[in-house]
Amino acid sequence: MSFVDVAKNLDLPTYEKLKTAVEIGKWPTGQVLTQEQKSICMEAVMTYEMAHFSEEKRTGYMEQACKSTSTVDLITKQ
Repeated sequence: MSFVDVAKNLDLPTYEKLKTAVEIGKWPTGQVLTQEQKSICMEAVMTYEMAHFSEEKRTGYMEQACKSTSTVDLITKQ
């Protein structure tokens, strides 16, 4: 089984534990995640979300409807 297959087939509690670990930088035991562990966990979380969640429910989703205001726009409005 590949990494992607394993990540897609995680059970929900495991996905939630990995997501929380990435968010707080620690395992449930309190041990700090290494940079490599953070990277692997985040990849697993994102892979799981791609397989199970709609786009707007995924980590990092930003609504595309809003437009950024450029610095030029701010200056010319004053």
